[in-house]
Amino acid sequence: MSTLHVIDHPLIAHKLSIMRNKKTGSKDFRELLNEIAMLMGYELTRDLPLEEITIETPLQKTKAYTISGKKLAIVPILRAGIGMVDGLLDLVPVAKVGHIGLYRDPETHLPVTYYCKLPADIDQRIVILVDPMLATGGSASDALTKLKEHGCTHIKFMCLVAAPEGVAKVQADHPDVDIFTAALDEKLNDHAYIVPGLGDAGDRIFGTI
Repeated sequence: MSTLHVIDHPLIAHKLSIMRNKKTGSKDFRELLNEIAMLMGYELTRDLPLEEITIETPLQKTKAYTISGKKLAIVPILRAGIGMVDGLLDLVPVAKVGHIGLYRDPETHLPVTYYCKLPADIDQRIVILVDPMLATGGSASDALTKLKEHGCTHIKFMCLVAAPEGVAKVQADHPDVDIFTAALDEKLNDHAYIVPGLGDAGDRIFGTI
């Protein structure tokens, strides 16, 4: 079974509270989302493998450590997931970025795929799939399936706010994928929105409310 990691750092909690406020504008919302993504990135990359190397400081040679093994790929679910990419790239500038385009049918609430473009070597990378909201879990589950169809075997899912229903869906469909979130909210409402949530993340990022 996949593990749910709720990253409850005080800075993340503070910034998320500002984002939840309906008075927070798009500019501040985008900046805070990037900042939280970067802070969460520290936790997601905690288990990256290291290898010992020898370097020379201005004073002498010494042993040091560098990241070894598989490289990273960041894959946002369009469109809101784009808002989390820059924060992660600040941590790992050499990571490659793919894109998966999904939208939720307003009637069925099921995901519809309209775009998928991934790095050619995606199957050789540790993949961080990002989307600010994990609501029904349909979009996340579908995106994870597409990544696996492209040969990905080491995937982590990162979101800002999750609903229990979405967590259960991803864990049932993809028990090998750990979920990282800044907050586990109460539930979904009758329109499949997370409550208390923060509204439509895409609209708030891009000012299309």
